[in-house]
Order: sequence, then structure tokens, then C-alpha cells
Amino acid sequence: MSDQFTQSTLNIHKEDGTGGKPLPSHAKVVVIGGGVVGCSILFHLAKFGWKDVVLLERDELTSGSSWHAAGQIHTISSDPNISRLQSYTIDLYKEIEETSGHSVGLHITGGFYLASNKTWYDYLKRERSKARYMGLNQEFISPAEVAERHPLIDPKHYYAALWDDQDGDLDPSGATYAFAKAAKVHGAQYFTHCGVTATTQRPDGSWDVTTPKGVINAEHIVNCGGLWAREVGHMQGLNLPVQPMEHHYLITEKIDAVAAHPTRLPAGIDYEANIYFRQERQGMLLGTYEPKGTPWKVGGTPWDFGHELLQPDLDRIADRLEMSFERIPAIGEVGIKDMINGPFTFGPDGNPMIGPVPGMKNYWCAVGVMAGFCQGGGVGLTMAEWMIDGEPSIDVWAMDVARFGDFATPDWGTVKSTENYERRFVMTFPNETLPKGRMQKTTALYDRLVARGARMGQGFGLENALWFGDGPEDAHEEPTFERNRSHEYVAREVQAVREAVGGIEIANFAKHEFKGPGARACLDRILAGYVPKPGRLTLTPMLTPKGKLYGDLTVACLGEQHFMLFGSGAMQEAHRRWFEKNLPADVTYANVSDDWHGIALSGPKSRDLLQRIMREDVSAEAFKFRDLRQTFVGGVPVILNRISFSGELGYEIYCKPQYLLRLAEAIEEAGADQGYRWYGARALMSMRLEKGWGVWTLDFRPDFDAVESGMDVFINWKKDFVGKDATLAAREAGPKQKLVTMTIDVDGIDVSNDEAILKDGKAVGYVSSGGYAHHAQSSMAMGYVSTEHAAPGTQLQVEILGEMYDAEVLGAPIYDANGANMRA
Repeated sequence: MSDQFTQSTLNIHKEDGTGGKPLPSHAKVVVIGGGVVGCSILFHLAKFGWKDVVLLERDELTSGSSWHAAGQIHTISSDPNISRLQSYTIDLYKEIEETSGHSVGLHITGGFYLASNKTWYDYLKRERSKARYMGLNQEFISPAEVAERHPLIDPKHYYAALWDDQDGDLDPSGATYAFAKAAKVHGAQYFTHCGVTATTQRPDGSWDVTTPKGVINAEHIVNCGGLWAREVGHMQGLNLPVQPMEHHYLITEKIDAVAAHPTRLPAGIDYEANIYFRQERQGMLLGTYEPKGTPWKVGGTPWDFGHELLQPDLDRIADRLEMSFERIPAIGEVGIKDMINGPFTFGPDGNPMIGPVPGMKNYWCAVGVMAGFCQGGGVGLTMAEWMIDGEPSIDVWAMDVARFGDFATPDWGTVKSTENYERRFVMTFPNETLPKGRMQKTTALYDRLVARGARMGQGFGLENALWFGDGPEDAHEEPTFERNRSHEYVAREVQAVREAVGGIEIANFAKHEFKGPGARACLDRILAGYVPKPGRLTLTPMLTPKGKLYGDLTVACLGEQHFMLFGSGAMQEAHRRWFEKNLPADVTYANVSDDWHGIALSGPKSRDLLQRIMREDVSAEAFKFRDLRQTFVGGVPVILNRISFSGELGYEIYCKPQYLLRLAEAIEEAGADQGYRWYGARALMSMRLEKGWGVWTLDFRPDFDAVESGMDVFINWKKDFVGKDATLAAREAGPKQKLVTMTIDVDGIDVSNDEAILKDGKAVGYVSSGGYAHHAQSSMAMGYVSTEHAAPGTQLQVEILGEMYDAEVLGAPIYDANGANMRA
């Protein structure tokens, strides 16, 4: 094995960090698992003031996947906030080295991301645009410059490269021990050879954690089990959809050009070849993600697995090695010194799963952190903030365990984790839908909509229509950054809604039910806006104690003690967790999203269509905007809301799943002579842009407060509510940034999200969402910009695939500015 690899392994200290102290009987927090993530969480908790924290490790520290990690570190991630946390992690290594006195073997060499064709070059342009507004130091360099900085690379294979001066590598074992020892300096304890055999919750919500060294009672426990995350979860009936995957990397013999180079060579990633590489002593380390991943121990990780490696299989990665040898010829000219095949854990979308587990009190997890040495510091920071302060300092939705629900079964997790492993360095285009793990959840309309040409996507496990072609064979498109073949199909869906009537399935909206004598008072406290009277609807933000957005919800009052909240389907488990946290004794709550499916009708003819299939009067006078009824439509019992996200006259019709097919048939039959057309999510997103309405997880998220996002117009300032003090302070201070809607002077391509917004060449904000507004026939975007650039008429620029396009801030919706159509 390589010198560093062997040294990291042999230097595993036979100590438990306690100086021989016995296991305490109580702790504020018990962290289960002594890999880099667990040790980072322990460090951050102690550093931020929770000294009574303990980590338990079944063997030695690093005995899972941490010890055999390749140790390459970089900042780029698909999610901007994860990139920020990766940058934080890299900067943190100097601090923990100084605090602990233990070397992390850090080499900041800089690194490049290599594009061997125009498509990958376009991808890197999008990454560079994100870096502009995040303040990360990234720049494009030519293939010739790549060869100057790394003479082993043959530049003829490359189009361009993105350079990041923060990238490099470290010693995985050293970094893990530095976190643990720095935690000890701050007052924490860790115990090795102290495996957890049971976790049992007491009536007061605390946990008894059983080990061979005794039982320790903890207010909170954190599952950082790594390869054993599933097994630790099983102790409490928790099924985490993570999967260990086999992963290869190799270390070469000495390469003369490496030995002779005056400085350490930079690290690199080649996307098309699906490889990463860096210097290792006087040779090179090269790793690859093979196109057919191999799940390891699907049935469960053995408890006695430790400092072991798996049998290498060169045939699996032969094609990747062949491409690597062409692009870095020196690697193919020397022998392979070591071939490492070790398991490490992936999640369904490649991002970690962290935070408080919905439905479980005081149970936290930080699992599936496959890029532990890039992300471990940021995960530790986030978890400590979340536990101590009640919320993280930035939006970490991309890592929140609540983004998965019951649909994320172990089998589904294995399928999706394997897919993500295979796509580790494969971009996902804005219009791309991934093929594996599909039809996990469907509605009664699935076959019907597919037969009518629906191109389906998946959200929170549920299949939903994106757009409609002229039949099943026509519902296809090629992944692209530019406008795709669905463009004209979406245009006709928008036209149908704007001029006649259209219908969209709304099973993927979340539904939360509150009942009981204290329901109104409870909602008045946790919602910042108005709670409606019986038979009425209101729109309201939901805020954190620090005044950050945590929801934008439609509240329906079905009765004085009975409410239904409609909101983001993706956030349903996160909101469930939020609602259940401090639920009063006189209120019952349930996430009933799967109990209510439905169809939304929109368009100037929607009232006429609706009246045809119900007996009650739904005229403008009898059924006003933001009214609701429990009634019958199409012969089935429904909740009928007069509200529309399309900006047209419209209705949301919710029914139990068993009635959905009958409802759809009634609508189709009644609308046959009225130009009725099914439409999908892309048409809806286009129409809401014309109204300047934000979308949760894009325009609305916990990075922003109600004033910045414009949601303060829905606040009821006369009452007390969660986050009021912070929101009043934000309003008095004035926002530093504002959410704006812009038109962009561009043709053939539109923003997706995360593009930089610039003024005079300087980044002043970023695009949160956007696309093409088909009725207005304009490319549009929403985004946050510095307040001084938020005034209507302000001329800005938006960067799309490396080109700058003129943009103008709007002062009002580009369509039906006063909302007359919606209120008709």
C-alpha cells in the first residue's frame, strides 16, 4: 500500500479520548459513530457550548469508510449552499489542526474540473456563474494552462477547465482524529470499543443508549453510523434509504515527472472519463465511478466488519482506466502499487441525510455523507446550529432527511443510490428525468394521463405530469440546456388555460389537517398571516423564530375547529416535523397528503365547466374568490377551493383517491366542447412567472425572511406569531436584498436557476427560478438582488452559459397585473 495509506491505517491510536474515565450515566447528546462526520458533530457541539456530549464508536475511530477514503477535497456541488459548506469545511482544517495538535496532512494544491466537450464546458459555465455570487474563487483556464500546471495531462483531450484554488487533499485518518481531539479540548468525550447495542426512548423523550460498558441516558442521540447507519436505525424501527457501494481507486508506483516536479501537483476531475486524481507521494492516486455500480451488503453491514478492504475487480473499471491512460499517459506507463476497493455509503440523490428525523423526538441523523472530507465540517456546523439554536444559519434543504418520506423504502434506496453512484460525474440537465426508482407512487390517473401523452416526472416519490405530447410515443425529449422539444407543447397548454380551460392533477400538493378546540389558536401562533373564518381561504407565510421563511401555505377553515393547510409537496415531512414539535394537547394533527388527491381547473371557461358537473351554484356572487366548500363535483365528495396558481379564474378540487378517476372522467366529458386540455407542471411554472409568484424550495426558502421575499404583505402584524420579533427588526432595518421578477433579452435559451445577476460586471444577486413565459412570449426570471438594484426599471444582466444578457426588473406582474381574471 502507499506510504500515506499505510501510515493512516497504522496510526490509529489505541485510545478512547477519556483518559480511562468510565462511561458517564448521562449526556446532553450521544453521537453514535466515530467517522469524520460523527467527530465533526462532536467538535462543533462542544465548541459552541454543549460540553456534556459523548461519542461512542464500536471499534477505533475511522473504522468504517473514513480510513480508506481517497482524501481529495473540493468545493463544487450541485447545490450552492452545499458548496458554501464544503468551502467552510476546507477552511476549518487549519483550525482543528491547531486546536488538536494533530496533523490533518492538508495540501491545498488547487484543482481543476476538466471539460472534454462543449456540453461539459456549458456545465462548468453554470458552475462558474454560481461561484460569482457565492464569492468562490474559480476561473477558467485553457487546456494549455492545465498542462503547465499538471505536466502529466495530455491537453489535446480537453475543451476547457475550471480552476479552483481551494481544492487539494488530506490524510483522512489524521483529519478524523484532529476533529476528535479538538472536540476533547473543548470538553467533549469519545469512547472507542464501545458499540451501541440498543436505543430505547423513555416517556420523557430522552434515550437510553446501551453499550458493553454500560447504559448512558441522553437528551438527544445522533445516528452517524456510516456503513452501519441502517443497523443503528433499525434499533428504533427507522429504515434509512442509504446503500453502501463498492468503490475503486488505485495508487501508482513512482512517476519520475511527479518526483521531479518542484511543487505538489494540483488535483483534478475529468467528467467524461468519470475519474478524479491527485498526487500521492511520488505517484498518483486515481479513482473512478464505474458505469455499473455494485451495491455492497444490501441485506445489512456485518457488525464485525472493520479495517478491511474488498477484493478489487479491474474488469469493472477497465474502460475508465483505458480512457484515463489516454488522458494522463504517465499513469499507464508505470505499475499499479495498490488497488483499493472499499465500501462507502451513498444516498438516493447523492447528498447527505441530516437533521431531526420526522416523527421521532430527539432523534437526529447525519448519514449518507459520501463526500465526508469535503462536507463533514459543514455537516457538523449545521447539526450543531440546528440542535443548539433550533435552526441552521443557512438553508440546508438539499441535505435535510425530511426530503424523503415513507416512499423511500430500503429497496428504493438501493436502486436510487446505485443510480446516483453511477452518475457521480454525470450532469443532470434542467429538463432531464432520471429513469430508476420510477412509479414508486402513482395516482389513479397515471395510466390515463400517460395514454394522453403525459411526460412524467417524480416529486417526493410521486409521479406527476410535466407536459403532454400527442400520445405516449410523442412524449419524449433530449436532455439539453437550451429550449427543448417540449417548448411548443407547453405553449399550447398555456394557451388552453389562458383562453379556454385546462386541468392539472394536484395530488402532489401537501395537505395538513388540524382539528380540536385549540386548532385556531395553534395556527394563529405558528402562522404569520391571517387564519380564516369558516368557509374561507387565506395565504400565509410560516416563519422560524429567527424570522426566516419556513413555508408559504394556503389555509382552509372547514369548521371552527377544523383546518386544512395546503402547501409544498416536497416539504410535507419537514412541515410535519415542524407542526408536531410543539403541538398543544387540545389539537390533533396529521399529514394527510396521500389521503387527498385532486384536479385544479383553470381558465375563463372553468366556471362553466364546473357548473355543468355540480348542483350547487358556483356563480361569481355565490362562490367568491377564496371561498371553499365541502360539496359534490362530478358526483363525488370533494373539498372545493376557489383559488388558482395559474393566475386565471380557477378552482382546486380535492377528493379521496378512490374518487379521482370518476372526477377526471366527469371533467373530460363536460369539457369536451369547451377546449378542455390537460396541462403539466411546466405550463403551471410558466404561468406563475407571468404573475411574479414564487415557488417553495426555489424563490421561497429559509435563506430569506418575509421582508426580503415580499411575503410580509400577508402578515397579520396585530397578533403574536413565531418569528414576529425578528421580522419586525428586519422590517425596521430594511432588507439588504429583495426578490424581483425580470424579463431577459434572450432567445432559444432560458435560465434554470442559480445563474448570477450582474450590474456593471459585478455580481449583485442570483436567479432563484425562471423560464419562458409562453403567453407573454418573454424569457423571465425571479431572483434576489441587492436592494439598490431592485427598483422597477433597473437594467441588469443575467449570465446564461457564460454569456451576458440584458434584463429589466419589473414593477408589476407582466400578465393581469391587478388580478381581475383570478377574481372574475
